[in-house]
Amino acid sequence: MSDSVVVKTRKFMRNPLLSRRQMIVDIIHPGRANVARSELQEVVGGMHKTDSKLVVLFGFRTKFGGGKSTGFCVIYDNMDALMKFEPKHRIIRLGYQDAKEKSRKAIKEAKNKGKKIRGTGASIAKHKANRAAQND
Repeated sequence: MSDSVVVKTRKFMRNPLLSRRQMIVDIIHPGRANVARSELQEVVGGMHKTDSKLVVLFGFRTKFGGGKSTGFCVIYDNMDALMKFEPKHRIIRLGYQDAKEKSRKAIKEAKNKGKKIRGTGASIAKHKANRAAQND
């Protein structure tokens, strides 16, 4: 990582219910457009003496004029907790799971089929519709 990049954390919080540590990360990077997420994972992992695979970074915004970015960081205690509590889209983004390819038409058909059925049968019908969409 370049010498001109400074990584600071603030609002550190231990969250035992979700078995993780969470914090806000400030990156000062003058002369650079942005800093790669993989680069930051290694740096934050080193700062908190943990494996970089357990570090999840998201929600980064670059300040107007550049030179400073702020985002959110979550460090899980183990891989099981990460897979259990982290949203699917972030797990896919990290590369620990593959994205399911589902056509737009199949999703819409399943949604509209579910709207027609009322009561307790709705959840069963939704399940069947999702299965049918996956098979197509």
